[in-house]
Amino acid sequence: MNYEQFLEELLENDDRYIVMTSENRSAIRNLPDKIGGKFIDTGISEMTQLGMAAGLSLRGRIPVTHALSAFLTMRSFEFIRTDIGIPNLPVKMVGSFSGLLSEANGPTHQALEDISLMRGIPNVKVFCPADESDMMIGIESVLKSSSPYYIRYNDRKPIYRHSQDFAEGKAEIISDVNYVTILTYGIMFNEALEVKHLLGRHGIKAGLINFRTLKPVDEEIIINSLKKSTLTVIIEDHFTTGGLFSIVAEISLRRKKTGDIMTFSFDEKWFKPGLFKDILIYEEMTPLAISEKIYRKLDKKL
Repeated sequence: MNYEQFLEELLENDDRYIVMTSENRSAIRNLPDKIGGKFIDTGISEMTQLGMAAGLSLRGRIPVTHALSAFLTMRSFEFIRTDIGIPNLPVKMVGSFSGLLSEANGPTHQALEDISLMRGIPNVKVFCPADESDMMIGIESVLKSSSPYYIRYNDRKPIYRHSQDFAEGKAEIISDVNYVTILTYGIMFNEALEVKHLLGRHGIKAGLINFRTLKPVDEEIIINSLKKSTLTVIIEDHFTTGGLFSIVAEISLRRKKTGDIMTFSFDEKWFKPGLFKDILIYEEMTPLAISEKIYRKLDKKL
């Protein structure tokens, strides 16, 4: 079952749900004709969509809204904060083309600060699945949550069989904390998995953690990595400020536990159009480039 099919079934079984979009049907292209009056397209007006969603929620509905991540999180920020987050309404906000997924559209369409923005809003939780399979494992729990949720939509084809045991605030342990531990989420998961394999060929045992939700986040696995790993590696398609690196730093300071950290993320001045694979090459964030940098860093310590 894919995302569209799940939504169709959900709407058939629960009259509270309604699907909305701001002229972005990439994730729900076949759905409008099937669900009739349970679909609303507000046109290119994300603020209107989120304001309407808040009103519908107050009337007992559960809106599942869709827009490009950049416009959903930035153009509508005040509406999400004031109308949805503060009153803790169960609106679900599905952001398409988040992070590097906007590819060649350029800086106006890139959302490399979306997690920072959304996790800063009271009550709003954040779901960042690794691929389509991971998204479908968690989507029922997320859409049925009583909390507002920001969802980084991800239909990337899986190369790993994920655990069906999903719980918000609980990371998926691909391989446990080790000499090197890689922390990642979302679209960079496949690259992180390949980094783990490449390090293994160098004789370096690496743990790999998939953070399915970044708010709430699995604090214990972060502390465990800082305590037990020689090096904790963070891989994310987000600005260094506000994403997983900032989350780790905040938890480290609050829990008074430090460790050696190496991060692969983006400088806040970074805005360049390009295809995903080309950006990884340009930024030296391919699995091979990352694993070689990790190996060189560890070699200096040996």
